[in-house]
Amino acid sequence: MQTPVFSNPSFKRFWLSRVASGFAYQMMTVAVGWQMYELTGSALSLGLVGLAQFLPQLALTLVVGHAADHMERRRIVFVCQAAQGLLAAILAAGSLAGLVDQHAIYACAFAIGAARSFEMPTMQALLPGLAETAMLPRMLAVSASGWQSAVIVGPALGGALYLAGPQAVYGVCAVCFVLGSAAMFSIPRQAPQARREPPTLRSVLGGISYIRSRPEILGAISLDLFSVLLGGATALLPVYAKDILHSGPWGLGMLRAAPAVGALSMSLFLARVPLTRRVGHKMFGAVAVFGVSTVVFGLSTSFPLSLAALACLGASDMVSVVIRSTLVQLETPDELRGRVSAVNSIFIGTSNQLGEFESGVTAALFGAVGSVVLGGIGTLVVVALWMRLFPALRLRDKLVQNKPA
Repeated sequence: MQTPVFSNPSFKRFWLSRVASGFAYQMMTVAVGWQMYELTGSALSLGLVGLAQFLPQLALTLVVGHAADHMERRRIVFVCQAAQGLLAAILAAGSLAGLVDQHAIYACAFAIGAARSFEMPTMQALLPGLAETAMLPRMLAVSASGWQSAVIVGPALGGALYLAGPQAVYGVCAVCFVLGSAAMFSIPRQAPQARREPPTLRSVLGGISYIRSRPEILGAISLDLFSVLLGGATALLPVYAKDILHSGPWGLGMLRAAPAVGALSMSLFLARVPLTRRVGHKMFGAVAVFGVSTVVFGLSTSFPLSLAALACLGASDMVSVVIRSTLVQLETPDELRGRVSAVNSIFIGTSNQLGEFESGVTAALFGAVGSVVLGGIGTLVVVALWMRLFPALRLRDKLVQNKPA
């Protein structure tokens, strides 16, 4: 009989912290996107919001990884979530006073990107220390299901609250960030980490060197980077909601939540039926489904079909996420987890935030539909190419490899 993952009190608090922070971030994303589009009416401006979040992640990657391997990880996450709560409160007060313009949104997006550049990789590095190795794949799936639950409820509630004004959304976000930081701070302090090597250029670059030496890890995270960079359409959802599918903020909330519905369903399934064999083939197959779903969404003018395509997109992406996350965490020594997670995080940030910028630019050139469809086709090309470039990943059979005696 499997031990319930929530029997571990530290994991329970970790899960609550991640869900509360995710809930707040997803609501804020809806509010920022709709407010920016109302202010500018520009798809390019939506893409620039993603770029503003990505730039600090790129600049701080090496600093983040070193900090996560040399400082107390739960304290880093606590400070980052508290800082995001403060930024949400500033946006709430500014919106209530009518002082928020596109420049203020860009500035806050930049600051939020800086905080999340520390928060996300540090949380990834923290989780393996809370559990036995055998439970980690299930904990990753349950953690992902909590995140996806936040992604479902957050955008829907954010869209509904926006009817009362952006200040209502930002105010609730501030409360959620504070609750998340409190849950993180309540995790018992872990035993001091083993003595780490001094901060030299070699140690700071250790995460990059390690990933380059492991083709399976490099293939997994770079596949995610290019597939979501090309196939991600989330930055253009305000355009689809307002101009193509002709719905209001509530429709935008539902569109943002749809991928998470599919992802949550898949993560709950994987928590009960873990991936055991032919994980490499399953990962490539899932990313191919992601590309096809993107094309269907791009061409759809039906709201129900668009929701279904986004749900399928989210379910397929979750398969890739669980495989990639498990490979990164299980194949990396603890003393390198922070630096490797930071590099992994910049790949994810590149695919998400920079992908939003890419979508905004291509939409300005080819229109929203052309941008999304071309991105989905590009994802399928990347899958075919990566299967040839990374045969070790394609042929990977099990997530947890048997260690030699």
